[in-house]
Amino acid sequence: MKKSTLALSVALGVIAQQAGAAGFIDDSKVTLGLRNFYINTDNRDSAAGTAANKRAGVQSKQEEWGQGFDLRFISGYTQGTVGFGLDAIGLLGVRLDSGGGTNGATASSYGGTVFPSKSNGEAVDNYSSLGLTAKAKISQTELKLGTLQPKLPVIVTNDGRLLPQTFQGGQITTNDIKDLTLVAGQIEKAKGRNSSNVDNLSISGANSRGANWRDSNKFYYAGGDYKITKDLTAQYYYGNLEDFYKQHFLGLTHNWAIGPGVLKSDLRYFHSSDDGKNGNESAYFSSGNYSGVNSGRGKVDNNLYSGLFLYTLGGHTFGGGYQVSNGSSDFPWLNQGDGSSAYLTTDMQIAKFARAGERTWQARYAYDFAKVGVPGLTAGVVYLKGTDIDTVNGSRAEFTGQSEWERDITVAYVVPEGLFKNVGVAWKNAMWRNDVAAARDQDENRVIVSYTYAFK
Repeated sequence: MKKSTLALSVALGVIAQQAGAAGFIDDSKVTLGLRNFYINTDNRDSAAGTAANKRAGVQSKQEEWGQGFDLRFISGYTQGTVGFGLDAIGLLGVRLDSGGGTNGATASSYGGTVFPSKSNGEAVDNYSSLGLTAKAKISQTELKLGTLQPKLPVIVTNDGRLLPQTFQGGQITTNDIKDLTLVAGQIEKAKGRNSSNVDNLSISGANSRGANWRDSNKFYYAGGDYKITKDLTAQYYYGNLEDFYKQHFLGLTHNWAIGPGVLKSDLRYFHSSDDGKNGNESAYFSSGNYSGVNSGRGKVDNNLYSGLFLYTLGGHTFGGGYQVSNGSSDFPWLNQGDGSSAYLTTDMQIAKFARAGERTWQARYAYDFAKVGVPGLTAGVVYLKGTDIDTVNGSRAEFTGQSEWERDITVAYVVPEGLFKNVGVAWKNAMWRNDVAAARDQDENRVIVSYTYAFK
């Protein structure tokens, strides 16, 4: 039995003995999240329509629609110096339509855009999973073992589809020092947003299915946030995916009242380097710009700098930013190939704008219609342009100076009162164009209807 599994079993046994204690039940919460999710991705005007891609199962149109259920139990803590608790998350996705076979799955993929796929590539009728998290608390220090959903600079849970991604491992968080939050943990497995199974961890370039798959079950991370003043916060985090990469992060956020509005500054820096087998075994290599070397793959070598500035005035938010990705490799993050998030100001609906050599600028605008008497209605648009991309194609020929751009539009409404209070409706539209080797242009629409019910 693995140490983490044994520790979880022991913790659950202790909790079971004290579950009747005051606080465990009295302070517990139960919620049911409902999400109706539709997505349509159009690649019909790109290389997807070629004969070779059709033979390989690459679809020019991907479409799926489903209903998601997210049931959560968050317990309180038993009484005593050490309080114990137990959290649970039950996830269920039900297929409503898979677009007549255009679910985005191929023979070598993990699943479709939203649902896992059968061996013949068809979407399953439904998928589900159950996650348990044992927890213990002393003063302001909390330990969790089991299912986790961390949202930190070096590891970010993805919630961009019907059901959220989850991880398995342990994490300790402390707020015992005023204005300082410290976090440390170890992750062993990940469950993708379109899967009910757990997988080991990997990175882009090394996570192709089959005999070439290379992975790790050890991701270590630690760091903290220090509130220097009420408006200024500094961050440092470290992450290490064993046999793949080591990563240092520095961040600084600041809110500054200027005139009638507020300027928010968000500065980020990542330094990523190789670890273990990634430094010398080609099967563990990362994607990037390695001319003549194993189809453009090599060891992790990346420095990424970014700055995003947002000025809010009344209902208006204006923003702009710039990001530089230096080094031979693309920016590395936990990526099993089934959809994941990275802590980047350029992590958009379709692309991430973090390829080797890439320089990206962005412009943003958002408006909150509550300022004109329509509470709950918001809208926004983001435009990004990335240039100077360095990569190679399948024949190992080097390509430099490539570019990409993306435009995202979001319109969302949450009913503020009445019978349908807190029901949310959102439309997300994205357009991505590029001249990157072997990449496809995309247009994408998502329609999401959501509601969370809190049991009393």
